[in-house]
Amino acid sequence: MKKVRIALAAALAIGVAGCSDSGTSGDQGRENAVVNRISLQEAAEKADAIILSTISSVRPTLNWVHYAPTDSGCGDYTIDGKTTGSATRRAAVMTIVSEERRGSLLGVVERYWKKQGYTISDIDSSRAFPAIDARTSEDFRMSVSVGAKGQFFFDITTPCFIKSEVSPPKTEANGTPFEGPKVPSPSVHSDFWSATTPAPSTAPTR
Repeated sequence: MKKVRIALAAALAIGVAGCSDSGTSGDQGRENAVVNRISLQEAAEKADAIILSTISSVRPTLNWVHYAPTDSGCGDYTIDGKTTGSATRRAAVMTIVSEERRGSLLGVVERYWKKQGYTISDIDSSRAFPAIDARTSEDFRMSVSVGAKGQFFFDITTPCFIKSEVSPPKTEANGTPFEGPKVPSPSVHSDFWSATTPAPSTAPTR
């Protein structure tokens, strides 16, 4: 947990100095855009820290991996005349989460996000593929969703920041890295999350 606290503290130390009149765009009025002079690399590191802290808040621990980080341009939107871009970070859970325990895991994540002051923007209560969307006050947009075979996915997309080279995530996942574009199906058994009975009201702390 010490690593998690250090990573999150470092990310939150990045100054988010909003200046509503310094960004320009041919498409006027990006209502949710955060005008910020930090680099896209710094924004991506903050996104990494949010994913890490979210997954690390879950008990018992989940096995997870990074996958498919991407970044893209923001069209003609500029900050101080500089090109901007947005980054997306993603994580896949390799722990097998049974159908009976998926709602409990979604609930843990939702409560954690609310505790951090994030806004829950949408809840998809689909029986097969439920999902929760949220956003931070700086408009970092995140989601947790359930995919094929009950696999949990986390992703977070940054607002538009000054474009820069973006390195792969440096936060440490506890799953086995994989090669290729396809994320492996969940394969790690958990006595708690893989159980086929409803979750007790109080989850174990380890």
